[in-house]
Amino acid sequence: MPLPNDIAGTAALAICESLLLALNDRKVLPEQEIVGILKDAAAAHENAPAGDDDALNAAVAALINSILAGGNSVRRP
Repeated sequence: MPLPNDIAGTAALAICESLLLALNDRKVLPEQEIVGILKDAAAAHENAPAGDDDALNAAVAALINSILAGGNSVRRP
């Protein structure tokens, strides 16, 4: 199996997603707050100043929005 291009980024994403799930499971943060965190993160990349990282920011925003759409960072019944 080929290695992903950004191993550190993939690991960071997995760790952050696990932390969000744990915070929700332990009732530290409600689902609405977790969704808000993800929306804020996506917006930060969607509204980043134009420059050399435009493609990267667009890809990061798209990934975060796909996580939101899939409901992966909150356990839903």
